[in-house]
Amino acid sequence: MVVRKKKSMDANNAAAWVSYAFTEVAAIYPITPSSPMADYVDQWSAQGQKNVFGNPVKVIEMQSEAGAAGTVHGSLSAGALTTTYTASQGLLLMIPNMYKIAGELLPGVFHIAARALTTHALNIFGDHEDVMACRQTGFAMLAESNPQEVMDLAPVAHLAAIESRVPFLNFFDGFRTSHEIQKLSVWNYEDLADMVNRGAVEAFRAHSINPNHGITRGCHENDDTFFQHREASNKFYEAVPGTVELQAL
Repeated sequence: MVVRKKKSMDANNAAAWVSYAFTEVAAIYPITPSSPMADYVDQWSAQGQKNVFGNPVKVIEMQSEAGAAGTVHGSLSAGALTTTYTASQGLLLMIPNMYKIAGELLPGVFHIAARALTTHALNIFGDHEDVMACRQTGFAMLAESNPQEVMDLAPVAHLAAIESRVPFLNFFDGFRTSHEIQKLSVWNYEDLADMVNRGAVEAFRAHSINPNHGITRGCHENDDTFFQHREASNKFYEAVPGTVELQAL
């Protein structure tokens, strides 16, 4: 029987708590209203808190969200489970790397406090313009509508990404959900650790860039080979709904 303690926290705190458990490297750059997620992770790392793999998360703050996304791509390529947190224009700056992360079947997770994009004026409040702009990147998308759902479904994003090799964009409304405080049933890390498919994690690490076993990345392909390889990833995407359903049980 799983026993979960009750604790008052908002959705940003819930997402940070869960993501810290499954993260080895966090690439961050602050943007409202997602900044508290990265802030919590940074604080816990500085305090030496350990993830489910027995190590503190390595936090890397870059000069922009574009740099953070590049760090996520490189870190995943090297075999480290990697996470980032962002919103709005920050997420748009990550889109070029998102295509690469998805195309290379790297199990990263982006946690998003969804926010309006700056058009004729700046608006820091909730909208789904930012996440909808990412639908074509190849990321699977998972959404929550309240802080308890964030606590309960954020693990699904991480576990399903590891299991399926498809990266996940996990999002909830900026301010309306991200800063809403509720008394939540909180996962303990022992239970989260039991949920991890260790075989899938080892397979991910074995697929990483390593000078001891060379692999080809980033090559040029003409249209015939390119589309064959694009279609080869279809089986991974077809398996995602069943994987999400299984992880959510």
